[in-house]
Amino acid sequence: QVLYKKLEITMDKDILINIAKKSIERKFNNKINIDQQELLKNNNFLNEKRASFVTLTLNKELRGCIGSLEANRTLFDDLVNNAYMAAFEDPRFLELSFEEFNKIEIEISILTPPIIVEYKDFEDLKSKIRPYIDGVIIEQDGKRSTFLPQVWDMLPNFDDFFAHLCYKGGFEVDDNFKPKVYKYEVEKIK
Repeated sequence: QVLYKKLEITMDKDILINIAKKSIERKFNNKINIDQQELLKNNNFLNEKRASFVTLTLNKELRGCIGSLEANRTLFDDLVNNAYMAAFEDPRFLELSFEEFNKIEIEISILTPPIIVEYKDFEDLKSKIRPYIDGVIIEQDGKRSTFLPQVWDMLPNFDDFFAHLCYKGGFEVDDNFKPKVYKYEVEKIK
């Protein structure tokens, strides 16, 4: 498995958080500008095709989370889109208000490409997923569901983690349930 290289400069993290923040703030103030040309000129990593998730929390509670599982666009475009979507288009929440915007915490997860997990049965699968390290995607009959590795903090037991992942995706778990499973890692930026 080839993992993407980690972002190397410590300043990168501030740049990424700032892009996400400005993407959301533009909804409240149309004078906010993200100078894409300037950012891309000085930060080549923003032009790499990468998949990201943007997670918003308010008072340590989830307030929005949207992301991409595959790298289909540049990190810059992915961040701008996912930050906006997490704030205003996550179907689980109302649109973020300006008051909330001033209090939210933004976390960015940059994903490695997902790899398929070959497994015989549930016990075998359990042995191939690393809690707190692996994010998991399950897919079957046109449905797909994922949990970032951070979800292990709330659901540290594999059975609970997997059950909630199935519930989130609306999967019917019966004797015929053997979804495709993928795993990936993330680089977390706060």
